[in-house]
Amino acid sequence: MNRTLESFAIVALLSVSLTSATRARDHGVVGQAFPIIEPDLLATMEAKLQHLQATGGIDRMNTEFARRAEARVRRPKPVDGITAATETREWAYDPTIVIEHDVQDQKGNYIARRGQAVNPLDFTVVRQVLIFVNGDSAAEMAWATSQYSDLKAKIILVNGSPIEEMTARKRRFYFDQEGRLTGKLGIRHTPAIAVQDGRVMKLSEIKLKGNS
Repeated sequence: MNRTLESFAIVALLSVSLTSATRARDHGVVGQAFPIIEPDLLATMEAKLQHLQATGGIDRMNTEFARRAEARVRRPKPVDGITAATETREWAYDPTIVIEHDVQDQKGNYIARRGQAVNPLDFTVVRQVLIFVNGDSAAEMAWATSQYSDLKAKIILVNGSPIEEMTARKRRFYFDQEGRLTGKLGIRHTPAIAVQDGRVMKLSEIKLKGNS
C-alpha cells in the first residue's frame, strides 16, 4: 500500500515538473528586441529651449509674434459674408431674451426667474447711432463721416484698419470683432444703421449711388 502511494506521488511530481518545464521553455528571440526608453519630456523641452536661446530662435519667434499681433490690431480679420448693399432693407431687432435659470444676488434675492422674458433696452438707452461700414470703401467712409459726427454716432468697421482711419481722420472708429454685432443684428450688407426705437433696435441697410 505504501509503495502504491509512493508511486502515485512520484508520478505526480514528474507531471508537475514536466508541465513547468514546458511552460518555462526558452524559445529564443523572435525578431529584433529594443530597450524600452522613456525620455524625460521636460528635459527634452529644456534642451530645445536652450538651443533656441543660443541660436537666437526665441528672439526671432518673439519678434514674429509681435509683428503678427500688431498687424492683427492694425487690420483685424474682416467680417465674413458682408457685402455692399444693392438695395435698401429695413427691419427691427428685438433683444428680448428668456432667462434659462434663476438669477439671485448675494443675499438670495431674485433678480430674474427662470422663464422670465427680459429686454435689455428696458434698462439702458443706446444714445448713439451705430453705423456699420466697409473701412476699405472710400464711398462708404465718406458717406458715414460726412453724415455722422463722433457725438452722434459710433462708426463700426467690418473691414479695413480702424487705426489708420483714426490717424487720417482724427476721430474715433471701432471694429466689429468676429462679426459679433452684425451677426446678432442680422446685418448682411453695408452701410447699415442701427438706432434704438423703444424696446427694439431699428435697422436699415442703405444703397449708395454706384452700388448695383
